[in-house]
Amino acid sequence: MKTNQKVVIITGASSGMGRATALYLSKQGFIVYAGSRRPEKLFNIESQNLHPIKLDITDSKSIKEAISTLDRVDVLINNAGYGLVSTVEDVTEEEMFHQFNINVFGVLRVCKAVIPTMRSQNSGIIINISSFLGKIGLPLLTFYNASKYAVEGITDSLRYELKDFNIRVHSIMPGFFDTNFARDNLVINKKTFEEDSAYSTLVSTLAPQIIEQINNGNNAIEVAQLILEIIEKDDFVAHQTAGDKAKKFIPMKRELSDEDFERRVIAYYHL
Repeated sequence: MKTNQKVVIITGASSGMGRATALYLSKQGFIVYAGSRRPEKLFNIESQNLHPIKLDITDSKSIKEAISTLDRVDVLINNAGYGLVSTVEDVTEEEMFHQFNINVFGVLRVCKAVIPTMRSQNSGIIINISSFLGKIGLPLLTFYNASKYAVEGITDSLRYELKDFNIRVHSIMPGFFDTNFARDNLVINKKTFEEDSAYSTLVSTLAPQIIEQINNGNNAIEVAQLILEIIEKDDFVAHQTAGDKAKKFIPMKRELSDEDFERRVIAYYHL
């Protein structure tokens, strides 16, 4: 496939969906700059089309330095993120801030750095990796939920803000994917998970189900393929689900009243 060597930047590319997408797009002919705080984790897949770069989305200077080396940016994929598992009662100020610093402010920092280049080109595509939990809530994941709701809001607003510059903005809302997310990208609040926690029944009921669903989830290549489809179709929809859980829950959320949907979730997860 020929793509006229379009340039792609991916954040959080050292594992999971980011790594799968970097590999997939590079093999399709794109020039991929795979960003990570630890780019050495990508050296084993480095190629003529795939270039690991140091990119810390919590550091504006790091972002600026990474972007400044590129003559153009055709596609930005905001993929970096993690999930905090905590009750609202137990969470610390540091945990709250860090969840939003990565999942929300990181997206905004990278967009802020890349938009001037795209605007000067009068072209570009921004794809935000959100979550189906950016449309529905689950207990213990309040802060992850809220951060992904924010990503959905950023996507909606940027679509208006950037349309006059021929810059498309989209979000992908994955369900549960087998991407080492449960092993590497879930951070737990220790107090919530203590045996004598007031929420111990909720934790023992829900947490094993979520981990099992992640570890037995869809393959990350599905997201990579969807990203390519978004890049190639100028009229692609604003928000797209990926994976079995997202395709089940998001339509259900749209079709049912809030009360009926809540009852379905409670029954499904035995809450």
